[in-house]
Amino acid sequence: MDITRRGNYESGADYVLEYGELRFTFNERDFTERVEQAAVKLGFVDGVLGEDEREDLVNLTVNGEVTDAHSDLGEHIVECWYELHGPSDRSLVHWLRRLVFRGAWLDQRVMEGELEIVFNEDTHSFGYAQPDRDFEPIELSPEPSWKRVAYRR
Repeated sequence: MDITRRGNYESGADYVLEYGELRFTFNERDFTERVEQAAVKLGFVDGVLGEDEREDLVNLTVNGEVTDAHSDLGEHIVECWYELHGPSDRSLVHWLRRLVFRGAWLDQRVMEGELEIVFNEDTHSFGYAQPDRDFEPIELSPEPSWKRVAYRR
């Protein structure tokens, strides 16, 4: 049995996400960009956010709630809290953290040579393939949509 010890993703020491034996550390910019991208992917926001909006979104992801809103986005989160908060696998916080972690995990696998980024000519999109398996593409699990309670400016 081949047991490979995987490396941990590291871009800084401002934020930490742990899952099992994996410990990923992020600098502030990297983490903030990943949180914003996750919120876009989930349909919760629809574009580039302002600094105060990003701060509220990061606070939500890190602390699991927004207690002191700094922006309209933060106020929206507070107003929609009962729709955003739920069982751990169905909450917006869970999915933001999950997508940040998944993105860093994929990036680490690319850096270690286990995955390669590939372009699909048919769908005009990027994905990941496994070079040691004849470039077999990997499928990422689908994420839920949060468009029904999305923040709109």
